[in-house]
Amino acid sequence: MLDTQQNLSALNFNVPTVTGEVVSLTANEKTVIYFFAPWCSICHASIENLQALYEKNETINVIAVALDFVDVEEIEAFVAQHQLTFPVAIGNENVKQAYKVPGYPSYYVIDEDNTVISKSIGYSTEIGLYLRSF
Repeated sequence: MLDTQQNLSALNFNVPTVTGEVVSLTANEKTVIYFFAPWCSICHASIENLQALYEKNETINVIAVALDFVDVEEIEAFVAQHQLTFPVAIGNENVKQAYKVPGYPSYYVIDEDNTVISKSIGYSTEIGLYLRSF
């Protein structure tokens, strides 16, 4: 697993989103990267807390990255079910390995210098996410 305070500058990934855009996983502002799998029940339970954090805090950038999925339709159904409004990227094994994602959901808070300042795995409340982000 990535150590907190590890700089991710070398990890310059540009990944497609479910809307057809491309998003960078390189942070130039405080960013929460949420790694999830569409089949993960804990991801279903916690994603709405991340959506609430995103809606209430303009200073935090949020990117969700889907991993270990069968097809893009599975990701699209997850996004539609939870009415997500932040970018949802279509990840791959290279992203999973580079970030050393140990399970789902995994949260990485990255600062404007592209350094991991916090990380966690499992269910998190909205306030828990907020506290890790500041």
